[in-house]
Amino acid sequence: VQLVESGGGLVQAGGSLRLSCAASGRTVSSYAMGWFRQAPGKERDFVATISWSGGNTYYADSVKGRFTVSRDNAKNLVYLHMSSLKPEDTAVYYCAVARISYSTIVSRDYAYWGQGTQVTVSS
Repeated sequence: VQLVESGGGLVQAGGSLRLSCAASGRTVSSYAMGWFRQAPGKERDFVATISWSGGNTYYADSVKGRFTVSRDNAKNLVYLHMSSLKPEDTAVYYCAVARISYSTIVSRDYAYWGQGTQVTVSS
């Protein structure tokens, strides 16, 4: 499975971005998907996860109410809509495919990872 993230960029605080993650090589519709991020000098952290059907989602407390994860299984796409962005949201954002169908925040549950897309939020 290959994952390619897009949609990152530079945005002012309070602004919005929508990240996309395109999967190829095999269908990912049976597996949970997740978004993680890594800020400079910090470990990679969980951001959001969505179950195989899209019926169950879970968010990190730091993004709850501001970020929304969704998926389009027909197109093998996953999205992360980010609003009310803050400078502390600045990071490289990664999407990943889980080995399981239900949503999970545990990074070791994820088998495939994209290369990441940079999100920079200016104050």
